[in-house]
Amino acid sequence: MKKFSIISGTLFSILIILLLIFTTPVNHTPYYESNYFGKSLLRIDSLKNQSSRQNDKLLSGFSKVNITPLLNQPEENYRKGKFTEVPLAGYGGRKGNPATGVHDSIFVKVAALEAGKELIFLVSADLLIIPPNMVNSVLKILSENGIGRNQLFFSSTHTHSSLGAWGSGFVARQFAGEENPNLTEWLAIKIAEAVIAAEKDLKPARVASGNFNAGQYTRNRLVGEQGIKNDDFSFIFIEQPGYKKAVIGSFSAHSTTLGDDNMEISADYPGFWARKMENSTVDYALFFAGSMGSQSPVTKGEGFEKAKFLGEALADSLMNHLKKTKPEEQVVFSQVSLEIPLPKFQIRLTTNRNLSEFMSKKLMPYTYGAWLQAFRIGNMVWITTPADFSGEYAVQLKNALAAKDFQANVTSFNGSYLGYIIPGKYFYLDKYEPKTMGWFGPYMGDYTMDLIRELTDIVTTN
Repeated sequence: MKKFSIISGTLFSILIILLLIFTTPVNHTPYYESNYFGKSLLRIDSLKNQSSRQNDKLLSGFSKVNITPLLNQPEENYRKGKFTEVPLAGYGGRKGNPATGVHDSIFVKVAALEAGKELIFLVSADLLIIPPNMVNSVLKILSENGIGRNQLFFSSTHTHSSLGAWGSGFVARQFAGEENPNLTEWLAIKIAEAVIAAEKDLKPARVASGNFNAGQYTRNRLVGEQGIKNDDFSFIFIEQPGYKKAVIGSFSAHSTTLGDDNMEISADYPGFWARKMENSTVDYALFFAGSMGSQSPVTKGEGFEKAKFLGEALADSLMNHLKKTKPEEQVVFSQVSLEIPLPKFQIRLTTNRNLSEFMSKKLMPYTYGAWLQAFRIGNMVWITTPADFSGEYAVQLKNALAAKDFQANVTSFNGSYLGYIIPGKYFYLDKYEPKTMGWFGPYMGDYTMDLIRELTDIVTTN
């Protein structure tokens, strides 16, 4: 008995030592006392001096490139999009199993906007997120064409039934399957191809924008009716008179009408939305995932019927609103991009303790930068974020800008991924979004919101 007690005591001591080495308590140092916040303010001051506002005629160009892979090929040839197998990204319950087929084709679409000296690219892809390692490869290709990171405004449709195999580390494998560098490189080539094609298509254009309420199609999945949700569908409509038309649409309900039992490639409800728009009203329909943090879809039917119902209902509503728009040739335009310093990256182990930064990076290597971006076109301010961004936060930003007579939209997945950015008041909830996916501490949301407010001030006052 005494020997057993000694062994038990030794094992307990070892466990305590391991916990001290490999875990750390949640850091409660206010962000405004941190070095990373100070660095951000210096960068913002620099951006204020560099930013300029254009009041000029608009040029725009569009492109659409198919990124549907050829599955179950006898051997891989990534330059031709041929793969022996491709896991689907989005649900850990699939356990990295490969797609069995293709329900609907998936695309990358780009709208280029140029006014005066400013040229930006709105890039949408039918993917779960825009993988950061893929963005690095895209930038290497586009740098040869003089296109930089600050010109690229990324988003995905956030479909949970698209290509995986793009992430390294344990955590990425759970959601996207085993990494395949060939697939990542192929996607990068396709995205760069679409950006270059959109620039070559630049022509005189007219633009209109707006928001409308679509609250019946989304709910707050974190705290239910107690919570706030972003009900708006936001859009930018662009036409090249006598040539082509495009619309960029954004909505804040997760693209999860299809569950983990679906093993076919699909763009989920954004795909149905885009197809209906392109078959009836426009030549190009780009979907930007909105502020999807804490918001789920509300729809009808079973299986793909649910995706079809929601996508086509949103398309019908949008088409009615487009009839009332009055596109303009002359626009006020400005844009700003901020690479943000970050708090320590720490995966949550329990509600009150994190894995150490060292261990967190072993599970999910984090070696890339993160960006916040905003552009103004007319009276619309479009903000992009590197996360599942909170719908509740988005409503706060939209209300603040509405007080200055601006419409606004906030999107997610802009080329980095920081997990979920939601209000700090939810940080200690024992739920998936704050606990499993809250990687940067209780003040990450407030820190991000402060920076976004600074960026929107730049584009609306300069």
